[in-house]
Amino acid sequence: MINDFKTQNLLCTTSQPLCVFASLREPKKSKSEAKNMTKSELQIITVTELTDYLKTILESIENIWLSGEISSINNHSMGLFFTLSDEENSAIINCTIWRSMLGKIKQLPQKGDRVLVLGSLTLFAKQGKYQIKVAQILPQGEGLQSLLYQQLKANLQAEGLFDPSRKRPLPSHPQTIAVVTSPTAAAWGDLQKTLNQRYPSLKVLLSPAIVQGDQAPESIVSAISRVIDDGRAEVLILARGGGATEDLSCFNDEKIVRAIASSPIPVITGIGHQRDESLADLAADYCAHTPTAAAEKVVPSLDQLCFEHKLRYQKLTEVCQRKLTREIDLLGSLKQRLINLPRTSMSLQEANFKTKLLREKLAAFNPNSVLKRGYGVVTFTDGSLVNSVENLQPDQELIINLQDGFVKVKIVK
Repeated sequence: MINDFKTQNLLCTTSQPLCVFASLREPKKSKSEAKNMTKSELQIITVTELTDYLKTILESIENIWLSGEISSINNHSMGLFFTLSDEENSAIINCTIWRSMLGKIKQLPQKGDRVLVLGSLTLFAKQGKYQIKVAQILPQGEGLQSLLYQQLKANLQAEGLFDPSRKRPLPSHPQTIAVVTSPTAAAWGDLQKTLNQRYPSLKVLLSPAIVQGDQAPESIVSAISRVIDDGRAEVLILARGGGATEDLSCFNDEKIVRAIASSPIPVITGIGHQRDESLADLAADYCAHTPTAAAEKVVPSLDQLCFEHKLRYQKLTEVCQRKLTREIDLLGSLKQRLINLPRTSMSLQEANFKTKLLREKLAAFNPNSVLKRGYGVVTFTDGSLVNSVENLQPDQELIINLQDGFVKVKIVK
């Protein structure tokens, strides 16, 4: 991975190991002196010693960036083998991407490509050859800035700052938002116009910042901090209009990315044009790509709200009407069941028959029914019944109750 590598100065790396064999270097002798020297006086080393010495030096050099052109390439079962050369093949070096590393290469090379190769040197003693063991390849046109960008991006991604699970939902109807941008930029005017058209009652707080140049990162971070300290904004827009890649490069600064990632309120970025993407965009909770698009995302349109309200009202009316219709139908069904119940329920018919019999029996025992047949009920004046003649006396008054009234009588005999 690119984030595992650090650019090193090749000359500084090799200067120290070259001192290891300094004792082998003797003052240069003349030809006559050299002929007269004995074998024991000569400083002789073997091929293996020399090779080991060179191997120690070369393989101590790590993370070399080489630029060149792919002059030949061979895809082998063990890996990808290719030759990297300078212009007009003035110098070449063999390179290998082992099979285990192929999946980590950003873009596999093709013959004729001009590339930047990152790797380390390896020397094969038996062949007396050295080559580059490749760790990464990038198109040469991207340059050093792109390498640094890719390295920082990989580092931040490894920390999880771009993880989708970190993205927070935006408030649906914010009442107060903050904007971090330049107060003199066209982006600020576009934002104000769009926000006022879509949501006139919205309160907008401007936290001014420099959005281009070397001072921009510190200025933007300070502007974000002011918004957070103020505490009123429910969401923050970081915006800048379009421009050249160099103009937007400040939004790839690590400090800005970390300020966005640590913000306690959601952040929307509207930076540049649709085609532009910065590290700030990747860290934001929502990337709108342009200032106008950010304004359209942060608040709903008033016209849209009215339309949605009408739709909700219509839907609610339809639901209530369907509910009312169902209840009316149910009520009618219950009413009809009650009407049909005497005819449809056998138990109810039996109960009615028994009730009728009981009513007839009760009527038979009713005193009024007896009186209607011509009978009368004789009582003393105190209302007690006369059920025998044994206790009756002459001249004693009695009362005879008839169907339609009563009469007083006196016993004569």
